[in-house]
Amino acid sequence: MRQLPVADRDAIRIAQDPKFLRLLEQITATGGCSHPIHLSGSTTTLDGTTGEILHHYDTRNEPGERLLVRCRNRRATVCPACSRLHAGDTFHLVRAGLLGGKNVPTAVRHRPRLFVTLTAPSFGAVHRAGEACRPRRAGGACEHGRPLGCGAVHASNAPLVGQPLCSDCYDYAAHVLWHAHASRLWDRFVIDVRRRLASSVGLVQSHFTRHARLSFARVAEYQQRAAVHVHAVVRLDGPAGPDDEPPPWGTAELLADVVLASAQRVLVVAPYSPAVGELALRWGAQVDARPLRVDGDGPDDDAVAAYVAKYVTKGASETGAGLDHKVTTWDDIEAARVNTHVRTLIRTSWRLGGLPEYAPLHLRTWAHTLGYRGHILTKSRAYSTTYAALRAERAENLGHVDLRDAVTDRNWRYVGSGHTPGAALIAAGIAEDLKSNREAAHDAVSATSGGALGAG
Repeated sequence: MRQLPVADRDAIRIAQDPKFLRLLEQITATGGCSHPIHLSGSTTTLDGTTGEILHHYDTRNEPGERLLVRCRNRRATVCPACSRLHAGDTFHLVRAGLLGGKNVPTAVRHRPRLFVTLTAPSFGAVHRAGEACRPRRAGGACEHGRPLGCGAVHASNAPLVGQPLCSDCYDYAAHVLWHAHASRLWDRFVIDVRRRLASSVGLVQSHFTRHARLSFARVAEYQQRAAVHVHAVVRLDGPAGPDDEPPPWGTAELLADVVLASAQRVLVVAPYSPAVGELALRWGAQVDARPLRVDGDGPDDDAVAAYVAKYVTKGASETGAGLDHKVTTWDDIEAARVNTHVRTLIRTSWRLGGLPEYAPLHLRTWAHTLGYRGHILTKSRAYSTTYAALRAERAENLGHVDLRDAVTDRNWRYVGSGHTPGAALIAAGIAEDLKSNREAAHDAVSATSGGALGAG
């Protein structure tokens, strides 16, 4: 007789456990998280005035004497359930900074706002989609004897798109070092925008914060050539932030002009290395700054928020650039399921990481992201709400009681993570059901309102 798969046999075993229904409740509470954290311990909540025990919870009565909590991994390739939740939070975080809500005044929608795109510079010629891949002049070859163009017209999803025309000409070291300094380059860019705004209206640069405040939310995205570019929402407020009107000189047109000028000007110099030399790292030539307007003449606010939310949950492997996990040995690099271009970038990160002059960059730690060390999403303090505030709001909406005057004693320890094969099967089913229910509710609301809604 044919034997059932391991996961099915394990699922049957779990279903026969006397505490199965409680385990089902826990898995459902995590939203079907693919890799939950297992905690053991207790929480006791006391009245801050009388000392009376208001609530006590202990895992000793739970299945396996443990509590499952979400892994909260943002990558869809690692945990689809938690990535959907993270995407929803990201959508609301970005949208609140555009249109208000979540304790951000709705007046922000009338402020000067831009959707900015900054790209990486060229590190060498690559195959491109469409006519761009054809050589700019007939014939011709690089110093290594390879053609300057391939003469083909590639589809946008063709495997060759983004790959170097000549891997020997391609500056892999500059690519990795640019990634390693990209966050610092962004910081320099923001500082320069503030200074240029001040200078353009006759203010002393150090007095800018007395007159206005620059807020932003940015997301890093890998292009097909495996180089990061940046999308950012940039907003100009008064000195007190979102509750304060910007000065009369603060317009979207002025802000756009300054952003474009700063993007062309700022640079970061990488540490000198005998193996690489000294590199001046800049933004690429392709820079865009589009005003976001209330009257609809420009990119749609919800579309911008949805785009950022969608990308921030993608894993590195989904974009074709890098890995979702760290590499710890050279063998890990050789075994990685990536194309030759990406593998060379990972190897370059590893090799450069072994040079003492680049030790502060920790390039081996970030080899799996091709040297990029920044967060996928970052925002300035005054842009909008925070992930922590959104999680707290969600907990309150789920019926958690107000315990502001209470004292809580927590005693928890980590005891494991993940699912058994059967529990993973159950969790996947729960996650899919929740996704289907969410999509059905979304479609129903869209039909009733007569229009499409943003992601959430």
